[in-house]
This record gives sequence, C-alpha cells and structure tokens, in this order.
Amino acid sequence: MTVPRRRAATSPALAAFGRQLRRYRERAGLSQARVATRTGVTPSFVSQVESGKKRCNRKFVEIMDPELKAGGALLQLYDDLADNSSGAAFPSWFDWPSVEAEAVSLTEWQPMIIPGLLQIPGYAATILYGDQEAVAARLARQEIFTREDPPPPMYHLLLEEGVLRRQVGGPEVMREQLLHLTRSVSPRLKIQIVPERGGHLGTICSVALAKLPNMAEIAYYDVISHGVTAEEPEHLQLVHQALMEVRDLAYPGDESLEIIRKVVKERWT
Repeated sequence: MTVPRRRAATSPALAAFGRQLRRYRERAGLSQARVATRTGVTPSFVSQVESGKKRCNRKFVEIMDPELKAGGALLQLYDDLADNSSGAAFPSWFDWPSVEAEAVSLTEWQPMIIPGLLQIPGYAATILYGDQEAVAARLARQEIFTREDPPPPMYHLLLEEGVLRRQVGGPEVMREQLLHLTRSVSPRLKIQIVPERGGHLGTICSVALAKLPNMAEIAYYDVISHGVTAEEPEHLQLVHQALMEVRDLAYPGDESLEIIRKVVKERWT
C-alpha cells in the first residue's frame, strides 16, 4: 500500500495531540473560533494546533480539558509530549488505544505478528523487550473485549499464515499464544487466516480500521519510525482497498481455526 507523505513540519507527537483535541472539540460541539475565544488565541492558531503544525502551551490545555470533558486525557497527552523521558507506556504519537476504546467495530490485517489486542503476556513481553510497563499497557487495551457498557466492539482479524510459524518467545509461548487465538473466537470476534501470497496491497504493511459510534472511520498503519492515524478520505480509500484484497484471499472462519490447531500440533507441541 502506498504510504502517503507527511509534511516535515508535522511531528507525529504533535499530530497525535491535535487529533485528540479536534475529536474532543467536535464531540463537545464547539467551533475552533469558540476555543480560540476561551484560550485567547486566534482560530488559525487552533487550526494549526489541531493539524500538528504548532504547539500550544499548557495553560491552553488546562482551560480546554475540562471544558471539552476530556477527563484529563488531553493534559496527560500534553505532558507526555513535553517529557519524552517520562517512561510512558505508549509513545506520545500512539493515540490508537483511545480510538480502539471508542470503536464499535475494528478490522485488522497483520502480516508480521499477532496483534496487541490478542497477545498473551509472554508473547507481548518478547515483542516489547521485557518492558513490563509497556506489557501491562498493551494487555490493558484488551479490556475492551470484556467491558459491558458500551458493548465490546466487533473485531475481525485477518492474520497471515506465516505469523503462526514465526517464533516469538519459546515454543511454549507460541503454543499458548495460538491456543489463545482459538479460544478467543466468538460471535463478536472473528479470525481468518490468509495464505502467504504476494500481489496485493496488504503486503506493504499492517493496517487497522475503526468505525466509531457516529459511523466515522479512522485508520491506523505503521511506517518504519512510527504509526500513522488517518481520517482523510484518500487514506481510508487505500485502507479499504487493502482490506478488501486481503479478505478475498482469506480462508473461512472454521477452516482458519483448523489451520491454527494444525500448526500448534505440528510445530509448537
């Protein structure tokens, strides 16, 4: 999949803060002009903050966090940006967990590893080089599947077959990880295995697509230095095309479970 170019003036961290600010502002029904009036800046400045081109000061966030009913989320993200040595479990640009938590449905394609939402502790610890704070944060993201209000999101994982044979941790970790996949399937959680084939957009990178309660869509994909959260139509169109091409190749659900169990028996037992 072609990765859209990002303007050099827009840092991933500032873009992540700007996206969150805009989502809370729109949810509160406030215009950029209203935010500007409340904080003593211009609407143009608010627009540049939301697009990741300029950094606001902390006083701006102290005013708007309670007014936008952000519950401290904007202040926390701002402080993470200001202190990259704070040891935050997620990098400051990684605002995808807040999208996952809000989503009513999630579709994910992963050609490299088991995705974070379905990782067991041992698998996650290997991926995250033993950083226990990061592991705990990753596992906490999985709480969206056990919540009651709102209901858990519908989750559809498209997983390349080679991931089942790619060792992460020891054989026991792999065995438990794959068995966890088989136990996780439910009416709200679907897993399909995709054969290893080239010639489709999904060979470029992993992608995820979230649908929010208002039916808006947000996509996430990785580049080599960071992840990109995107809402622009041209980005979403590419993500939809990639997911469609991958889905067309996928084995049916029952057959996918049998493939997972077969790999457990033949390689990890």
